[in-house]
This record gives sequence, structure tokens and C-alpha cells, in this order.
Amino acid sequence: MNPNISPLARRAYTFAAALVLVSAAGLYYVQSVNASDPAPQQAPSAPAVEVVELQPVEIRTWARFSGRLIPVESAQIKPLVSGTIQQVLFQDGQRVNKGDMLFVIDPRPHQAEEQSAQAQLATARSRAQLAQDELNRAKQLFTSQLISQSVYDAALSGHQVAKAEVLAAESALTRARLNLEYAHISAPFSGRIGRAELTAGNVVEAGPNAPVLTTLVADDRFYAEFNVDEQAYLQSVRGLQQQQNMPVELVLADGGGKAYQGRIHAFDNRLDTASGTIRARAIFDNTDGLLTAGMYANLRLGSASTTAALLVPERALGTNQDKKFVYVVDGNNTVQYREVQLGDHYQSHRVVEKGLTPGERVAVNSLAHLRPNSPISPVPVTTFTNQVAAH
Repeated sequence: MNPNISPLARRAYTFAAALVLVSAAGLYYVQSVNASDPAPQQAPSAPAVEVVELQPVEIRTWARFSGRLIPVESAQIKPLVSGTIQQVLFQDGQRVNKGDMLFVIDPRPHQAEEQSAQAQLATARSRAQLAQDELNRAKQLFTSQLISQSVYDAALSGHQVAKAEVLAAESALTRARLNLEYAHISAPFSGRIGRAELTAGNVVEAGPNAPVLTTLVADDRFYAEFNVDEQAYLQSVRGLQQQQNMPVELVLADGGGKAYQGRIHAFDNRLDTASGTIRARAIFDNTDGLLTAGMYANLRLGSASTTAALLVPERALGTNQDKKFVYVVDGNNTVQYREVQLGDHYQSHRVVEKGLTPGERVAVNSLAHLRPNSPISPVPVTTFTNQVAAH
């Protein structure tokens, strides 16, 4: 600084320099503060949520039951003639066809009876012919008044007795032939044979106390018998003519096999007042040979006709304690909490009984992240109705 400057000038210079330093410091502070402030944040975008529009769908209502399989045809094979078992012509558990030979009982005594019956028939016919000839002669003589009425009547009676003896002999021959046929025991229908209860060499007796030789069960079709409660019966059946239209699905107890498709065969003619149920019988084809009499089965009984219903996907349902709810999407694409009452299961959906109306939209995913009155960006699901209606 120049020593010749006056003190007044020196103070003015110092003040100006200090003012410049303060201004620079203030400018630096303002710039530092502005640099540290973040940029203003933008509002978050609405999440994308899949949405279905509910429309009535024609569905068939189903009810679940449990039952047992029984054969359509079954028989205990018993001997109809006495004798010694000569042959057993099947293996235990073998499948046999109608008419296949199962047992042979010694046929020789029955063959002898047949031959004796044939001889008796020949004798009776010969006597009948003689009686016919005598009657013809007696008729001529009686016409000529050469014999009395009593002689003619005796000839007529002898002829009638001879004819009766022929009928008796023919009946005896038929019975002998039947016994010979019964000595060869065949399968009355196709099916699976059980074990042989008696083997060759055993003597069997016919009659009420005849032993069971084996059992035969038809295995091409089976009945499934189950009890239907009164309410399900009334809901499913609208007339006897509709019973044939009621589908039934059968799944075996392990639940891992295929579903067999059948139909209602018949309902019992009265309800059991003790249990409030009625016995139903459905019939199924044993297409793969897996079904066996006595098996436990799970059954689904379908209604005779379809009804219109609102269906909501199960993944659209939330649980609030003991209540079920959905998120309904309003016209402003805002979700609203709505409690619903549900009916039966239908594929991966539930029937809505109360709480929703046709045309409303329901969120089907991201339920855990949604809150009432929160906005969303809806993504329509257009194949919902088609997928369900195709069942």
C-alpha cells in the first residue's frame, strides 16, 4: 500500500476490500446450499394388476360323496347235481368268458340215467302205438255194435294212459339230459373267477346245502353305491327323466389315478329317515381293468342341467380372519375392499353367492401389495370366461 495515501483513503480502501470478501463468502454459501438440495421427487406410478370382468357362466354344480364299488353281475357257483368232481378247468383269479368250462362232475351216472330214460321213452311210445291201434279197432267194432260201451271206454282210457306215459318218459329224458349238462359247469357270464373252494376228488351234493365251488364277478362294468343327502338330491334331480343326464366322476381312494366318467343308474325308492339320505347307484365302464369290487371311491355328482353363476378365481380371494374378500376395481381404477360369500369350488374358481354383480372388475394378483383406495394400472384378462365355459 502506498505510504503517501491519507488515513481516510486507507480506511475506505480497507472497508471496500472487506465488503468484497463478505460478498464472495455469501455467494459461496448460497451455491453450496443449492448444490446439496436434492431434485424434487416425482409421484410413484400405479402398479400393473391383472383384472377380470365378471360375467355369468353356465356351469354344472357338483356335490362330493364317498362310496364302494360293487359288481354289476356276480354269482356263487354251486353244483346242481351230486357226484365227484373230476376236473377243475381254471386258475385262481383267471378271467373267463361266458360259456367257458369251470368244473366237471363225474358224468357217467348221468349218462346212464339218460340212456335209461331214452329206453323208457321208446317203451312208452311203443305202448302208445299199441293203444292207438286197439282204440282204432274198438271204434270200428263199437260203430258196428259188436262191442259194448264199456269195452270201447276201456280202449279209450288205455290210449290216454299210454299217451301220458309217453309224456312222463319224455320229461324223464329231459331231466336226465339236464343233469348231464349240469355235470359240466360253465361260466354264466364273462368276468374274473375266484379261487376253487373244492378241488378234484371231492364229492358234492346238490340241493339247498350245496357247497360254493367258486365265485364269479363281471369286471367290465361296476356300480358305485353312495348315499346322497336330501338337499343334494333335491338340488340335483328335477325329475326321473333327467337322471340319465346326471354325470358322475369317480376317483379311487389314492387320488392319483384318472377320473372315470359314468352316469346315474338309479336312485332308491325312499329316503332313509334315520340318516336323511337316499341310496344312489352310478355305473362305470372298467376301461383299464383297474376297478375291483369292494374298492373305496370318491365320487362327484353333477346336476342334471347347467345354471348361470359368477365365478371368481381362487387367487383373487383374500382371507380376513374367517371372512373372504376381493379387491374390486372401480371406474377410477382404484381398488376397493369387498367381502364376499362363496359357494362351491369349480376348477380353480369359486362360485360367488353374494357380494359381487355381473360386470364388476376384480383384481386377481398382487393382493398382498394392494391397499383399499389405492390406484392401479389394470391389465385385463380376456380368456377367463372362455377357459371356464369350456369345461
